[in-house]
Amino acid sequence: MISDVTTRSFDALNAYGQTQRTLQTGINEAGRNETGEDNITSFSNVLGDAMKNAIETGKSTETKAATGLSGGGDLTDIATSVAEAKLTLQTVTTVRDRFVQAYQDIMKMSV
Repeated sequence: MISDVTTRSFDALNAYGQTQRTLQTGINEAGRNETGEDNITSFSNVLGDAMKNAIETGKSTETKAATGLSGGGDLTDIATSVAEAKLTLQTVTTVRDRFVQAYQDIMKMSV
């Protein structure tokens, strides 16, 4: 069980780091990135893209699993796809939990 907790923490750290790198590339003093978008817009784009990728991973896994159940497909590809979907789901769940916790922390702040 310790490795599962470690894996989830590592996944969240990777997702957070990737988001930070994306947001920090080209941010100038005005708080805008190289394309002139606000950081909030960029963050929402990154988050939206991450969710689209997670959905595509799930769809790909379902397709490969269905092929495997019908007797076709490579067992290694199917196992790899299922492991990737599991990792993606854990990452999305961890990021969601962090967002909820951040929201709750903000709501507790006195104005």
